[in-house]
Amino acid sequence: MIDQALLRDSMAAYGLDYTPALGEQLDQYAQLLVEWNEKMNLTAITEPRDIVIKHFLDSLLLCKAVELPQGASMIDVGTGAGFPSVPVALYRPDLKLTLLDSLNKRITFLSAVCEAVSLPASCVHGRAEEMGSKPAYREQYDVACARAVAHLRELAEYCLPFVKQGGVFVALKGYEIEEELEEARYAIGQMGGEVADIQKYQLPDDNRRAIVVIKKVRQTPAKYPRPSAKIKKSPLNPKKQ
Repeated sequence: MIDQALLRDSMAAYGLDYTPALGEQLDQYAQLLVEWNEKMNLTAITEPRDIVIKHFLDSLLLCKAVELPQGASMIDVGTGAGFPSVPVALYRPDLKLTLLDSLNKRITFLSAVCEAVSLPASCVHGRAEEMGSKPAYREQYDVACARAVAHLRELAEYCLPFVKQGGVFVALKGYEIEEELEEARYAIGQMGGEVADIQKYQLPDDNRRAIVVIKKVRQTPAKYPRPSAKIKKSPLNPKKQ
């Protein structure tokens, strides 16, 4: 389905190593994405070229933006159709992946994908603000990631509780991130995080991406994350505290 030469050349342009086996796995993933998308709303991106660039290459840039330790545990919060973490875990099969989403039918789709491409991920149905308070998940991961789920201020509260001290939260965001990042700095600090790096990328077809890397430097206070309604109604803001 997907153009393997386009995938190979696009990856090579960013210093990512293509293999035919990875290409085959991503092709299976793309086919399932398009098939299941006819039954449920997974993505607006269904053209083969767009899948390669806007889903696969976009996701794999995470591997360039942050150094992932060998055998690291990663949780993808609000993973949706599996981006960015499924392509990342196929590229780095040593990673221990947990896919978390609040919609059970997406988890059903992801379970089918993982079985088809032989990816031993844990697919979990649950809300981030609830799972992040459970001992089995709280501060248990080396890496948490999320792609365009919410404002970075809210994402910090959803994602950083999952991250171990010394680990990282990686947010894939739009290119113009500066204003959003400033609005999020207080919340990031409250969650025990600090901004470690911002990487910006120009992708083919005039697609652009910023990747924000936030290091977990302190434990998240027990009162976080708050219920979702509270997070949305009262975003963390130093003027309101």
